Amino acid sequence: MCSLVIYFFYTTDKVYNIENFNQAKSVALKINRDAPGTFYCGCPITWYGKKGTPDLSTCGYQVRKSKLLAKRIEWEHVMPAWEFGHQRQCWKKGGRKNCAKDFAYRKIENDLHNLQPVIGEVNKDRGNYQYSQWYSGKSQYGRCQMKIDFKNKQIDPPTRVRGVIARTYFYMRDHYKLRLSRAQTKLFELWNHTYPVTEWECKRNKRIAAIQGNPNPYIQLACNSKIKNLN
Repeated sequence: MCSLVIYFFYTTDKVYNIENFNQAKSVALKINRDAPGTFYCGCPITWYGKKGTPDLSTCGYQVRKSKLLAKRIEWEHVMPAWEFGHQRQCWKKGGRKNCAKDFAYRKIENDLHNLQPVIGEVNKDRGNYQYSQWYSGKSQYGRCQMKIDFKNKQIDPPTRVRGVIARTYFYMRDHYKLRLSRAQTKLFELWNHTYPVTEWECKRNKRIAAIQGNPNPYIQLACNSKIKNLN
């Protein structure tokens, strides 16, 4: 017998009932509507209801392959669903579709800290590739400094998001007891130290904590330290 599981996330004026990923994306939109552009490329976003359109000309984005996907905003899991999903038994027995029936998996999938607005083409190209860093080669997306090694299934993200990526991964690892390789841990420790929190990162974290009930401690600690140093 199946039971319906509902998450109640409280804000000062509304209760959000997040039952599935589609609802999680709707709440993510409310949090990120005034985000300083798309996650990787920083392209300004115009929202029409729940649909977002990136201004590609403003940020110098060049379409790599799909004009259709490049014209829309999608919600990306910074830590891909495959990465946290395949560590669960439900994934081994039927992949993401089967895990949709698993309470613990849905909680991870719907976590607002791990959702970011990205250009659809970049979201598709990234897939479940792991983050890495190399010092050669050009971006495939014009001025957007996003580099993808399709052969080796790796992604070298722009410097503007490396710190956010690191702090997101550490949060996901700790909060859900997920495994993270030694190489990835070392890289993210470097990024966390090299690329400090931004004002938007602190604001977004505070909004998510008010809705979801928990902040990302790696962001919160850095934001608190930043405020203390300014006083």
